[in-house]
Amino acid sequence: MGELPLRLAIVGDELAAGTGDPKGLGWVGRVAARTPTPEPLTVLTLAVPGETSTDLGARWDAEVSRRLSPHADNRLVVALGRSDIAAGLSLARSRLNLANVLDVADQRRIPAFVVGPPPGAPHEDDRLRELSAALGDVASRRRVPYVDMYSPLATHDQWLADMATSPQHLPGQAGYGLMAWLVLHTGWHTWLGLPDDGV
Repeated sequence: MGELPLRLAIVGDELAAGTGDPKGLGWVGRVAARTPTPEPLTVLTLAVPGETSTDLGARWDAEVSRRLSPHADNRLVVALGRSDIAAGLSLARSRLNLANVLDVADQRRIPAFVVGPPPGAPHEDDRLRELSAALGDVASRRRVPYVDMYSPLATHDQWLADMATSPQHLPGQAGYGLMAWLVLHTGWHTWLGLPDDGV
């Protein structure tokens, strides 16, 4: 990072918005609070509840573009949720949707960071595991950091407790804290060009 202040546009669904968190922070607020920057950090969360990767792909460029600044170090965080499963999207379609977002961001020289879908309803476990691995592969091929939310949380007691108490399978305070920890420990500070101290 140069002297320019960081400006992060975060596109995603209700999980990016922190829905279900009694503190109203979600993982985004917790990560922002743990991201010390020389200049004030601008975090713009552009969330649409229930959004599939197809819907996200159709809207992100126009919404993010109007929030970029020539006087900032503009970055894109793509936070993919679980709606592709409910909508019956194929793995190939989900992969293509993410690939298109990352390719356009690369053409526009907007560094990207991808956060994958966490576990949700038990009956979706197998499909979510496959979706997370497929999205991670797309990001890896483009040398874009990818946070695998599924694997570490699928058997995590605190996460499972949150899921068991939420009819919508939304995290609570503990769950969003776990998501934030995973983001912070998957190359977040390195991606931003910041020291890793204090994480």
